[in-house]
Amino acid sequence: MSEVSKSRHVPPDYWYSDAPVPVHARALAAIYGGLIGLRARLYRWGVLRRQRLAVPVIVVGNVTVGGTGKTPLTIGLVQRLREAGFKPGVASRGYGRANEEQPLWVEAATPPDRGGDEPVLIARRTGVPVRVDRDRVAAGRALIAAGCDVVVCDDGLQHYRLRRDIEIEVIDGQRRYGNGRLLPAGPLREPIERGAACDFRVLNGGEPAFGEWPMRLHTDAAQPLRGGRPRPLASFAGQRVHAVAGIGHPQRFFDNLRGLGIGVVPHAFDDHHAYRGEDFAFGSELPVLMTEKDAVKCAAFAKDWYFSVPVSARLPEAFWVALLDRLPRTESPNP
Repeated sequence: MSEVSKSRHVPPDYWYSDAPVPVHARALAAIYGGLIGLRARLYRWGVLRRQRLAVPVIVVGNVTVGGTGKTPLTIGLVQRLREAGFKPGVASRGYGRANEEQPLWVEAATPPDRGGDEPVLIARRTGVPVRVDRDRVAAGRALIAAGCDVVVCDDGLQHYRLRRDIEIEVIDGQRRYGNGRLLPAGPLREPIERGAACDFRVLNGGEPAFGEWPMRLHTDAAQPLRGGRPRPLASFAGQRVHAVAGIGHPQRFFDNLRGLGIGVVPHAFDDHHAYRGEDFAFGSELPVLMTEKDAVKCAAFAKDWYFSVPVSARLPEAFWVALLDRLPRTESPNP
């Protein structure tokens, strides 16, 4: 068995290295850049209209493709908003769900294949209303009708039709912007300058540059998928485990476990992978540690030795003070 599972589509080497970029990728990136630049100008000129909601909107997103830590930050943001007296709701596209054309309310018990793995995780961790809809404006209006007085848009930085009050860019502290090129020549959805225009820039791991807020993903326990008492992650130190990650940047999860002294046998899957029991035919019954996002899709066939590793986003208190200070307060739409 190879050390790393081969089921995952790996980004091209040149995205995150100095390797030469193929000519065809550079040509397609130029076309892509022209199209997204034209779209941005049409919104600035008012040809394409932005829609404002009746309550404040906070967008959490990233300029690059792949995972940067948006979901843990969204969960932490929702929790802070509730502590501050708000009634937040989360709008998401629900990428990877069976019918992305159908709007849906997502609850803790919603099957991930219907609601999307990240929206189900957010609903379970926060208990706030979560609405999935390709149209974020429609999702926001549904949340307002449900009594929410602030809308948090998960992964909506490029959804320009929804006017927003606060934009938060999340940056992967290990990979940052890769080679700095637009898709498909590099990992950028938009030029790097787009991130600089956001109200807050959050760095997930690594050393923050000027204007960036540091975020650390903290975990100290593993939760058995079949229920029971959490097990301290430190208790796995010195052992070999199968580590499973179907997220945008699996290596971050593997490195975090290794940093705790755990012997990792890594198994990387595509982001939003729809797991089946046979995906876990690893040939041994070592403990299986997986991200919380993966775990929501594996309960039906979980074994006693399958564990979820939940994380929580930790940022400086000054970040939360600054964010809440910028957030306009409105009367609740449904007191």
